[in-house]
Amino acid sequence: MNLLIRVFYLLQKFSERIALFFILKFKGVCYNNLSTFRGIPFILNNGKIIIEDNVIINSKYRNNPIGGNSNSSFWTKKGGKIIISKGVRISNSAFVSEKGIFIGKNTFIGGDCKIYDTDFHSLLFEERIQRPDINVKSAKVHIGEEVFIGTGAIIMKGVNIGEKSIIGAGSVVTKNIPAGEIWGGNPARFIRKLYKI
Repeated sequence: MNLLIRVFYLLQKFSERIALFFILKFKGVCYNNLSTFRGIPFILNNGKIIIEDNVIINSKYRNNPIGGNSNSSFWTKKGGKIIISKGVRISNSAFVSEKGIFIGKNTFIGGDCKIYDTDFHSLLFEERIQRPDINVKSAKVHIGEEVFIGTGAIIMKGVNIGEKSIIGAGSVVTKNIPAGEIWGGNPARFIRKLYKI
């Protein structure tokens, strides 16, 4: 029985790799073969998605159960850009870009995080019922190197997070965070410094 299970997983892994190759090519994702995809992410690319070397993206419950039973997803609207630098680790998280999202080297993004550079909808009802919405606010997101973002955190438009900072689990980040600090809560607040940068 164990042998059958192992054979099943090997066949599943092989078919996922073939499907992933065609999906990434068809969706126009620029990536390096040195990166690892565990499961197949959801991709809607109307802009640019760049994934650099040695990135690991979990998109499967089996590979990281704390991330929830969802795929990682990457959605760029027209003019949007998602750049994931070398050594980044991502678990079952969602990225939506209308302007630009940059993730610095060796950053860890925990399970079920959401990083959005847009509000998706207008604040005013009269604008929100238009198809598409008009006057939707968007601003680039920049996450520095060696940042750790805890599970379930939400990073909103226009946020810059300094290198080596930590964002607590379940936090909602709406403003800039300096380097080398721990922030947490909803909305995220300063907790303490890690060390001087």
